[in-house]
Amino acid sequence: MITGPGRSGGATPGRRWVLHVDMDCFFAAVEVLRHPELVGRPVLVGGDGRRGVVAAASYEARATGVRSAMAMTEALRRCPVAVVLPGDLDHYRSVSGRFMSILDELSPLVEPLSLDEAFVELTGSERRLGDPVVTAARLRQRVHSDLGLWVSVGLGPSKLVAKLASEAAKPTPDPRGPVAGPGVVVVRPPDVEGFLGPLPVRALPGVGPVAADKLGRLGLGTVGEVAAAGETTLRRVLGGPAARQLVALARGNDPRPVVADAPTKSISSERTFATDRADAGELEGDLAVMADSVATRLRSAGLTATTVQIKVRHGDFRTLTRARRLDTPTDATATIREVAWNLLCGLDLSPGVRLVGVGTSGLAAAAPAQLRLDRLSDDEERILDRTVDSVRRRFGSKAIGAARQAGNVRTSGAPVGTPGHRNDEGVSDATL
Repeated sequence: MITGPGRSGGATPGRRWVLHVDMDCFFAAVEVLRHPELVGRPVLVGGDGRRGVVAAASYEARATGVRSAMAMTEALRRCPVAVVLPGDLDHYRSVSGRFMSILDELSPLVEPLSLDEAFVELTGSERRLGDPVVTAARLRQRVHSDLGLWVSVGLGPSKLVAKLASEAAKPTPDPRGPVAGPGVVVVRPPDVEGFLGPLPVRALPGVGPVAADKLGRLGLGTVGEVAAAGETTLRRVLGGPAARQLVALARGNDPRPVVADAPTKSISSERTFATDRADAGELEGDLAVMADSVATRLRSAGLTATTVQIKVRHGDFRTLTRARRLDTPTDATATIREVAWNLLCGLDLSPGVRLVGVGTSGLAAAAPAQLRLDRLSDDEERILDRTVDSVRRRFGSKAIGAARQAGNVRTSGAPVGTPGHRNDEGVSDATL
C-alpha cells in the first residue's frame, strides 16, 4: 500500500485501476471558503431550528462528536460555539460542476455518486496520463489549485477498494484542529488482503447494524474474519446469495464497472417544518415551491416524468407516500403542482405534518410535445415555464417565482426553508 502524494511505487500497466475522489466536508468547506473569517472554527450547515438537521459539519465540529444527519439541537448541545449556516444548493451544484469537469479530463468513465464524490476508471490511461499513482496525486493538487478545496483520493483495483482507500486518506477530527491524513491512499492488488483484513465488517457495503450483529454472534468482527470464515459459515445467518456476495467483497472481489452517465431515476424536493401543520391550505405554498423546483430541474436536465408522488411524514414519524401515473410525460410546473396538490388533499392531515415532499419518477429524455385538443392551455404553460427558466438563467434562481409562493416569503425576500435564508425549517433537494 502506498500513502501520501509524494510516494509512488509505480502502477503496473495492464492492471485495473479505479479512482475514488471525495471532497472533504464539502458543504462546510465551501462555506468556509466563502467566509474566510470562519477558518479554524466549528461550522455546521443545515437548519438551525428545533427540527433542523446537520447537512455537513467541519472537522472542528466533528471533533466534538457532531456528525451529518444529526439533529441540530443535539449538535449544538455538543458544540455550543458552532457557527450555523443555511445551505446554498445552487452554489454547491455550481462548485460540483467544476469539480466533475476536472474529473472528466481524466477519463470518459466518471460515475458521480453525489455532488462531492465520484468514481473514475483509469484502466488503460497510462499512455495518455502516465502512472495512475502520480495521476491521483496530481488530481488532488489540481482540485485544490482550481477550487480551493481539498479532496481525499483512493486508488485501487476495484470500486470497493478505491472507496475504502479514500476514506483512509481523510483527515482525522481533533479538538485542536483536523489532523491531516495521507490525502492519497493507493492499494495495489497484492496489498488488498492486508488492507481490507483489519477493517470492521461494517466497512463492507450492505452490512448494516442487523447483519453486523448476526456476524458478531459468529465471532466475525473484521473483514478478514469474514473472508476466512467462507460462504458456508455465513450462509447460516445471511442466506446463500448474501453470503456469497459478502465473502467475495471481503476477499476484494468486486467486478462492478464504473458507469458513466448513469440515468437519473428520480428528482424530488422535500421540506421539514419547525412546527407541525395540520391544514392543507398551509401547505399549498410549500407544495408550489417544491413542484417548481422539481419541474425546473427536469427541464434543465432535458427530462420528463411519467409519475408524480408526494411524501408526508407526521409528527409521530409515520410516513405516507402517494403517487399518480400520468397519461402523458411532463416537465410542466403547473401539472406537477396540480397532481401533487390533489394527492395531498386525499390524505388525512389532522395528526399534523412534520415533513412534506414532492417527487417525480419514470424519467426519460424529453420529446417534442404533442398538441392535445383537451388541453390547449398546455402551450401557455410551456411558454410560461420557458420564460421563467430564461429569467432565472439571466438574473438568478431567486429572481422569479409563482405568486402563490408569496405566503412563504419573509422580509428578506427568500422563501422559508430555501437555501440562503436562515430560519427554523429545513429544505433538501435530491436527484437520484
